[in-house]
Amino acid sequence: MTSALALLTIEIGIDPEIQQFGELLLTWHGVFTAVGIAGAVWVAVIFGRRLGFIDDDVYSAALVAIPSGIIGARALYVMERWGSRGLDNAWDIFRINEGGISIYGAVLGGIIGGLIYGWFRKIPLRRGLDVAAFAALTGMAIGRIGDLINGEHFAEASGLPWAVRYTNLNNPSVLSHPECGLGPFSGIDTSQLCAQHPAVGYEMLGDILIFGLLFLVFHFVRKDGIAFFGFILLYSLMRFGVSELRIDSREVIAGLSTPQVTALFLIPMAAAGLLYSLRGDDRDLSTSTPGGGAQPAEPAESASG
Repeated sequence: MTSALALLTIEIGIDPEIQQFGELLLTWHGVFTAVGIAGAVWVAVIFGRRLGFIDDDVYSAALVAIPSGIIGARALYVMERWGSRGLDNAWDIFRINEGGISIYGAVLGGIIGGLIYGWFRKIPLRRGLDVAAFAALTGMAIGRIGDLINGEHFAEASGLPWAVRYTNLNNPSVLSHPECGLGPFSGIDTSQLCAQHPAVGYEMLGDILIFGLLFLVFHFVRKDGIAFFGFILLYSLMRFGVSELRIDSREVIAGLSTPQVTALFLIPMAAAGLLYSLRGDDRDLSTSTPGGGAQPAEPAESASG
């Protein structure tokens, strides 16, 4: 039965490297990262308008949050794998086009950058974070398509019908996967390699489901901060579970990987943020200024004034 299911595995033979332009290596990971960023900004503009923000504020916040998120994503990835896979140079942090990022690093870096911008602009921070939640889920879901193609995130071997087998010789899973890679046996036909759980595919589906759930909550629970803290809570729970299938993250404590430890740190904080937001006043957009900051409505002037 297991062998029959293995025949139904999904084979991915796409070369993760699209083209080399001098020192620049264009990969599918880089392409879908760029598409994900564009999609995230588009979603942010849509939700920003509904929450009283003008487009300029959304674009300006994105100009701060996106670079912060990219740097954070790559920095955490490099730090977690320092000394392995050729990651031993600080400049590796900026080689985002070659693949390899930490989603938690992206979230934390983007949040810090966005909060700094919001603090200077004096905009409602929790409301702005709600916009960021939908944007982040969009960007992460799209970006995971590139991860799925590139195969740089290793997961446990699987015989399930939706397991993935990588067959392109440039693929990191073919070259280095501890269970399903060629390793020293370079003479083996790639079609004989085992398949693995599409862990990043599970995460992509999780992002989409969380987006849909929060979209419903957004309509029925009109309180600032609910979408953001709900995003952090649900994503952390989902990521903790998915990380059980991943074998490409270092164990840092009690058999838990870096993403799992990060999830355990964020879950209680997100829960506390949810409770705090639920106790707050309902969202009132009637007093929002064009710049996005909520201010008390001023009394109307008299006709004779």
